[in-house]
Amino acid sequence: MRYIPVTDKDREQMLKKCNAGSIEQLFTDIPDKVRLKEPLKLPKAKSEMELIKYMQSLSSMNSNTDDYACFLGAGAYDHYIPSVISHLISRQEFFTAYTPYQPEISQGTLTAIFEYQTMICELTGMDVSNASMYDGASALAEACVIASSASKKKQDILLVEDVHPQYSEVVETYLKFRGINLKKVTVEQLYETDLSQTAGVCIQYPSFYGDIYDMEKIGEYVKNSGALFIVCANPMALAILKSPSEFGADFVVGEGQPLGIPLGYGGPYLGYFACTKEHMRKMPGRIVGKTVDVDGKTAYVLTLQAREQHIRREKATSNICSNQALCALSATIYLSVVGKEGFKQVAKRCLDNAHYLYNGLLATNKFSKVSDMPFFHEFTVKPKEDISKLNDYLFENGYIGGLETEKGWLLAVTEKRTKEEMDDFIKKAGEFNG
Repeated sequence: MRYIPVTDKDREQMLKKCNAGSIEQLFTDIPDKVRLKEPLKLPKAKSEMELIKYMQSLSSMNSNTDDYACFLGAGAYDHYIPSVISHLISRQEFFTAYTPYQPEISQGTLTAIFEYQTMICELTGMDVSNASMYDGASALAEACVIASSASKKKQDILLVEDVHPQYSEVVETYLKFRGINLKKVTVEQLYETDLSQTAGVCIQYPSFYGDIYDMEKIGEYVKNSGALFIVCANPMALAILKSPSEFGADFVVGEGQPLGIPLGYGGPYLGYFACTKEHMRKMPGRIVGKTVDVDGKTAYVLTLQAREQHIRREKATSNICSNQALCALSATIYLSVVGKEGFKQVAKRCLDNAHYLYNGLLATNKFSKVSDMPFFHEFTVKPKEDISKLNDYLFENGYIGGLETEKGWLLAVTEKRTKEEMDDFIKKAGEFNG
């Protein structure tokens, strides 16, 4: 569905161009006897998300295509994307969203990036954010590199095992060729680990399997050891969970895909990166700053540019050469459109839906608990049936099931899922006998 903004002023200008005094005059050529006399008896107004779903249900009557309800997450989530986003990012000034090295002619793009940085800081509680990175995995890896370089004596990086496995692989690749020692532990093992030689500790919030650990307890333990605390957070969850700054995070990174960016077969996505002031000069990527021009007017410029284009390559903070500006713009528009309260409502709907589905699946007696930890919109259960066959069966019935992991069946539930979809999903999953 296209988003087409038309103001009263726009209508006046168009009518003037057509030499018409009113919209009614545009229809004078239509015979009066065939013109509508009574107001249309339209049904109750629907929200944009409800309207699109309704129109899709009508269009499906004309074809054999099915609209599959998605319960698959694992790092990329099926959230609703307001149509205004595609409209705005399609404007010609954003067709090429490369880094604006000439601020004199790029104030619009720089302003958008600055607003993005501001929103990420408000979301994470950090002091400063960059202008986005490739994806969540590279953002986490860069944070580990900075944490290691911040201490000349401590070189170890500790990675809690419940971090996304693909993120873990990227971190391992980054650190291996820098001579940085990477250790992996469980949350339970973390409290038994001597952190005297540890430069940084990384944890995912919520974890890859959906668990929300006691972050205040973990943060206190890490900070008391003198190590830096790196939190890889789902930005949607931060709408209702405690900000990482509240439990002492030094770096907050993650994947911004939930913020108005489509699934897109794995990308392009958006890595967000925020930190405290102490580490901003080591931050990779670009940072937009706010200043004034020679006339005293507000202006935006790239600042703290210790990158490979500006100094000797071996002295550069990063070789990340391209930010995801168009994706960052999408995230900025998304957060602007839904607003603070709307953002909380979306997150709350995700939370409620996930717990409804979780309890429904357990009630079938075909699934068992994997964890007693609290969760946001993603959780893991253990089916009695073969997961691969279960997913195939659900797909035949119009559902994209969860991810098969070593711990069980990982399911994600967003605000898009209706009660009817969840009830039918529970019924189908519960009646399956593989």
